[in-house]
Amino acid sequence: MTRASLDKKPHDVASMFDAVAERYDLTNDVLSLGQDRRWRKEVARAVDARPGQRVLDLAAGTGTSSLPFALAGAFTVPCDFSLGMLREGRRRHGWLPLTAGDATRLPFKDGVFDAVTISFGLRNVQDTDAALAELFRVTRPGGRVVICEFSHPTWAPFRTVYEEYLMRALPPVARAVSSSPDAYVYLAESIQSWPDQPELARRLQKAGWSKVAWRNLSGGIVALHRGTRPQG
Repeated sequence: MTRASLDKKPHDVASMFDAVAERYDLTNDVLSLGQDRRWRKEVARAVDARPGQRVLDLAAGTGTSSLPFALAGAFTVPCDFSLGMLREGRRRHGWLPLTAGDATRLPFKDGVFDAVTISFGLRNVQDTDAALAELFRVTRPGGRVVICEFSHPTWAPFRTVYEEYLMRALPPVARAVSSSPDAYVYLAESIQSWPDQPELARRLQKAGWSKVAWRNLSGGIVALHRGTRPQG
């Protein structure tokens, strides 16, 4: 199985990511024209990991996204449901505590993390609201959530050009650099069907998060949502 459908059956999605694990980071770098590095730097600033804090990096893939938090001195748990991604991560970053877990049923106790974050993975979860509730559950009161996800460009002419790139240019580029290019057709479709920035903010609030806000990156290609678990 190299491509999942938009009903996002967990086994199909996990199998798809297993198939792209080896060249996943390289492919993302090429397809985003290097912008993914900037986006991850913005995530690291928003999470603001500190020594002694505990950070959950959900949908961490190979663990590359977890490195800034760990290097800042936080105890960082990279968690993903793709065993192929975790195997590749163990090969590259064997010192990280890579953990297998489903975003809708996280294998952690209540309130154990100071910060939880997920980058480019929430739209691949079958039940978005359940995942947001689980992130809330494992975060301590006063803790924070940071979500980095593809979104919708805010300027209409640019949005048209971007959507053309997703559906026409992305698949041929993926064929040249990815170990499983069909997976990137699904990823393009999942980006187009994902809720816009205000809708994701509403869903965060529904899950219990307060002080919800977002910031657009690259004209809204990506949005960085933040929230806090209320005290008490």
